[in-house]
Amino acid sequence: MAAKILSGRQIADAIKAEIAGEVRELRTAKNIIPALTAVRVGDDAASAVYVANKVSTCEELGIISEHRHLPTQTSELQLLDIVNELNRAPDIDGILVQLPLPKHIDEARILDAIDPNKDVDGFHPINVGRLSQGRQSLVPCTPAGVIQILKRSGVEIAGKNAAVIGRSNIVGKPMAALLLQENATVTICHSRTHELSSITSKADIIVAAIGRPGFVTADHIREGAVVIDVGINSVSDPTRLSEFFEGDELEKRLTAIEKRGATLVGDVCHKDAMNKAGVFTPVPGGVGLLTIAMLMRNTVDAAKARRDI
Repeated sequence: MAAKILSGRQIADAIKAEIAGEVRELRTAKNIIPALTAVRVGDDAASAVYVANKVSTCEELGIISEHRHLPTQTSELQLLDIVNELNRAPDIDGILVQLPLPKHIDEARILDAIDPNKDVDGFHPINVGRLSQGRQSLVPCTPAGVIQILKRSGVEIAGKNAAVIGRSNIVGKPMAALLLQENATVTICHSRTHELSSITSKADIIVAAIGRPGFVTADHIREGAVVIDVGINSVSDPTRLSEFFEGDELEKRLTAIEKRGATLVGDVCHKDAMNKAGVFTPVPGGVGLLTIAMLMRNTVDAAKARRDI
């Protein structure tokens, strides 16, 4: 029996509807409109798309949005000045600096400069520390979205063995912390993990976030496991697609390459997950749709927290 597909779009739409209702209530009852500023440096094409999607979602939900697009040659000090200006702005509730930044700018220094109470990406060390202690904090959006997918789909987390593949600060580490908060037993796997499949094949829940197309195969997956694919990889070589897909899905992906020159592939081999997992989030259509929804959630939560609501 094929794995059950969890719809990221359906869950993201439900979350956005809830947020839109909160924004209307804040505006009507308290004359408060949450506001988000996105700062982008340079002309990275993917970053431009991501920021445009964030801005349009703000508009859709009634959140005020501002996009500051700075030239590639912007200095680190100039960017720090802008971050400090936004920290002081009383009408700005959320600040995000889109990554990656140009190589001459120290990303850590910029992220550390953001007011943690406006850090809607959840990357500031203070928010990371709060998360590690299980305290109220602004949480990185992608792992927060994974938890929403699991809980809103009725997947039991407490008492389950969970394997997180990847240890990045953006996904892997906060994902492990959130699963631990939900009372899972968590193993973090990474590039130095020996006999990876011997660990993941015993897991009830697998979260893959390593940036390698189709890396997680049948050998890594326990029969009936919950498999959450966070990876987003672009594949343009049609000869590789049979490694990851079969049947109608393969034909659909071949057509995508013909039309657009590439298709998105997750970190999990789609055909193996469909044949062995019990529950699966595909790419696209899964976790990625939750990331922006949770950014909106963080923006509204930041607006309320700043006003003790």
